[in-house]
Amino acid sequence: MVAVVLLVGGGAAYYGWQRLHPPLPAGIAFGNGRLEADEIDIDTKYAGRIAQMLADEGDMVTAGQVVARMDTRDLEASLKKAQAQMQQAQRAVDEANANVTQLSSIALLAQQEFDRASQLVQKGFETKEVLDQRQQQLNGANALLAAGRSRVTQAERALDAATHDVELYSVEIADNTLIAPRDGRIQYRIANIGEVLPAGGKVFAMLDTSYVYMDIYLPTEAAGKVKFGADARIVLDAYPAYPIPAKVSFISAQAQFTPKTVETQSERDKLMFRIRLRVDRELLSTRAEAVRSGLPGVAYVLTDSKAQWPANLQGPATP
Repeated sequence: MVAVVLLVGGGAAYYGWQRLHPPLPAGIAFGNGRLEADEIDIDTKYAGRIAQMLADEGDMVTAGQVVARMDTRDLEASLKKAQAQMQQAQRAVDEANANVTQLSSIALLAQQEFDRASQLVQKGFETKEVLDQRQQQLNGANALLAAGRSRVTQAERALDAATHDVELYSVEIADNTLIAPRDGRIQYRIANIGEVLPAGGKVFAMLDTSYVYMDIYLPTEAAGKVKFGADARIVLDAYPAYPIPAKVSFISAQAQFTPKTVETQSERDKLMFRIRLRVDRELLSTRAEAVRSGLPGVAYVLTDSKAQWPANLQGPATP
């Protein structure tokens, strides 16, 4: 009786597996793999202490979202000092420009007096001595004007230096605000609030849910027929009735399990090439919450563009 029950149960299980995995038509290859998403480290740019943690493991974050802040009190004090120096440098530029305006008026008056003296000397109504005095006054006014303009240039350079300092401290403070570079999920929290980290210290590791893929390995004969952009399907063990549409985005140029010499047909059959199947980005944008890295499954890829997907691989994209 037990044997009959086991036989019936085994037959039912086999029937169910066959129903979900019927024989593949020609022009379709398959391989096992795991669903993966790119992992991105969120690191500190400068050494410092973590002041705030604004995200935790499992949280979904968007590109540009603040996930942590470092202690920047020393930088903020330096920024205030640089801003004060910039204001002082701006006042020096304004004063130097005002001085140039005044000296320009003096130089213009000296030029006019010299021109009048020259005309009077030519007509005999003024002495050469007065003309020499006017020349000296003009030369002095022009020299003062040149010096004033030089002070303007120096003040503007000092202002530029102070402005650069303000920009530098502002950038450093901004860089101490850690943001998510992409939409995705926080996978790990590596550091905690209050910890002092070196430059490049890791705070979070996140999954980029916009770049999800599965790597499979195909033998030489099948890999040689696969083309970039070829249509593919990913069927996860957890959701066998929901094939996920994908495309071939990478084909390895070198065999992964290659003998040093390839002499015979049997050895050539051992060559395996890595194929990456990437899930459509638009599909992921609406299913980011459902992305799970590490789930095992089977991927199917068309090696013949004329081949048709069987019914079990044409179902809904996601559960």
